[in-house]
Amino acid sequence: MGVLIGVIGGPNSGKAMPSATVTAASTTTQTVTAAPEGEEPSVSSSSPTPLSFGDTWKFKNSDPAKPFQGTLTVLAYKQGFTSVGKASEEVGAPGYVWAYTDLKLCAVKGSYIESSYNWTLYYSDGSRIERSGSTYGDFPKPEYPVEVTLTAGKCARGKLAFAVPGNKRPASVLYKPDGLDEPREWTVPKA
Repeated sequence: MGVLIGVIGGPNSGKAMPSATVTAASTTTQTVTAAPEGEEPSVSSSSPTPLSFGDTWKFKNSDPAKPFQGTLTVLAYKQGFTSVGKASEEVGAPGYVWAYTDLKLCAVKGSYIESSYNWTLYYSDGSRIERSGSTYGDFPKPEYPVEVTLTAGKCARGKLAFAVPGNKRPASVLYKPDGLDEPREWTVPKA
């Protein structure tokens, strides 16, 4: 059984472009072949090009038993918000601060189960930070759901918190759900 996950639009699909600027859209298709339980699925593709914040990745599943289409966008990254809980206490090391990514995932067709565990921050030294396990009441709102089932025409949008080293900025935001061999990547702009 195969699952087809592909980029339907290019790096600027979903963004209004100034009339003087024209950018060609590229399409990357990944074919993910399901494997028996306990084995990794095989994937054939070239590495996807990193996207910019605001760029929308369009994806679909070709499994006729459970077809779906969706769109995914990383809208922003902010480092250094304050909360009643301390990021350094969550991590157990000094020098950590709170940060968040603003995310939006929409189902166009079918249904899709989304989890905040699919998201990580990637640093140029190779380190990765998973989302925070805390949800303090004063975290920026709306918060991105821990898990949600999206149906056609519905979206999940919100801010996902991370405890990050205060003296470093991530290089990118990564999205890697099960069945996608290589994560989709959005480049974090310089501060």
